[in-house]
Amino acid sequence: MSNQKTPTGTPTQNAPRTPAPHQRARTGVWLIGARGSVATTTITGCAALTAGLHPPTGLLTETPPFAASRLPALTSLVFGGHDTAPCPLPKRAEALTAAGVLPHGLAGALHTELETADRDIRPGGPQPGDTRTDDELIHAFATDILGFRERHALARVVVINLSTTEPPPPPDAPRLTPSSLYAAAALRAGCPFIDFTPSTGLRTPALQAAAAASGLPHAGRDGKTGQTLLRSVLAPMFAQRALSVRAWSGANLLGGGDGAALADPAAAAAKNAGKERVLTDTLGHTPEGQVHIDDVPALGDWKTAWDHIAFDGFLGSRMILQTIWQGCDSALAAPLVLDLARLTARAHETGHTGPLPELGFYFKDPDGGPASLAEQFQELLAFAERLREPR
Repeated sequence: MSNQKTPTGTPTQNAPRTPAPHQRARTGVWLIGARGSVATTTITGCAALTAGLHPPTGLLTETPPFAASRLPALTSLVFGGHDTAPCPLPKRAEALTAAGVLPHGLAGALHTELETADRDIRPGGPQPGDTRTDDELIHAFATDILGFRERHALARVVVINLSTTEPPPPPDAPRLTPSSLYAAAALRAGCPFIDFTPSTGLRTPALQAAAAASGLPHAGRDGKTGQTLLRSVLAPMFAQRALSVRAWSGANLLGGGDGAALADPAAAAAKNAGKERVLTDTLGHTPEGQVHIDDVPALGDWKTAWDHIAFDGFLGSRMILQTIWQGCDSALAAPLVLDLARLTARAHETGHTGPLPELGFYFKDPDGGPASLAEQFQELLAFAERLREPR
């Protein structure tokens, strides 16, 4: 049997179970890349918020428009995941503290919480030399997720891909990519899936049909945290003021795991596709220019994004706008991950199925919906209203 023809296995595991009343208060968040910078910042941040050590800055779901949406409480979230890295979460948090990502002393104060989450991280894959078939890997990953759900008596588990960007597979690839293996495992375990990366994930023919048949909500892809966030604000300004954009070029300087991964031209192309799509969808054409990504290991988890925009004004007057964005990707992404986990869990609880274009506010390459950030925000607020009551 071909590995790609039945990637999610039998449908008996796909239907979400109906939890007992006492189980509804706990929601699992299963992170792919659970020991990476974004995941570690997410887990540490959630623990810090629930302990009252920091305010929920950047967490949209903690603002008044979402107060009545009956989202799972931050205190109810239980974390686990897959990763190929052996470094435990407490040590990873210490490293991020040294890099200036996490506040001094926070990793030590939350050592118990980080150690608890680390016990629910399972080996990912496929590792070099792994001889298992796609179906065997999917089964193993799904079993890990189901074990996590049963072990903690969770009402549901949301699976979120935070792993390193992978190059797109060739059309005739005989195997599923790792991101697609994890996506298939989420479907097999009956779990909503969110792709915070530009990797293939569910967007392969073998999984699109399976996702539609599963009746599960899913969202993606590629979290919108920095340069593209700014592009989705500025591009509508040019379109609305009838200013002609001739060229839009950009550069990214970043280190850490993302910098190393995006040094691969194929992986960088997958990342840049979402950045360019925002401009094309908003402006109605693709302006000249490219985005360059440079690996600068010394920057660690910090990055600098620069844009150079050439546009024409009245009577052909040629003008330039330049922007510089400097920030910590992990700190920008972590609150978005928590928002997405809570919103998707509630969507699953209320019976939403299929892609969630209402969450386009969070993605470079969303599943439909408007391209401008302002319109996406209005869609999100309307979605929050609909989540207040079961469908």
